[in-house]
Amino acid sequence: MKNMIHVVLVGMALLSLTACGSTAGNLGLGAVGGAAAGAGGYEYHLKNQKDRVEQDFKDEKIDQKERDIRIDQIKRDSLFQ
Repeated sequence: MKNMIHVVLVGMALLSLTACGSTAGNLGLGAVGGAAAGAGGYEYHLKNQKDRVEQDFKDEKIDQKERDIRIDQIKRDSLFQ
């Protein structure tokens, strides 16, 4: 959730810099909005993956070493660490 807030704040900052009356401003707004939505969706997916790994560990389907490997992979894939 914290990461999504960062994405939204960056998007709002860029939005304030674009000219709303120009074609380039509208294009920039669309690009920023799309990027923010994409990044938020990606981070949400990674959070779900992390929750699944934690649940597997809690259910004793995987051991500590496997948990650490999977969590490390998820952290490396994250845009915000």
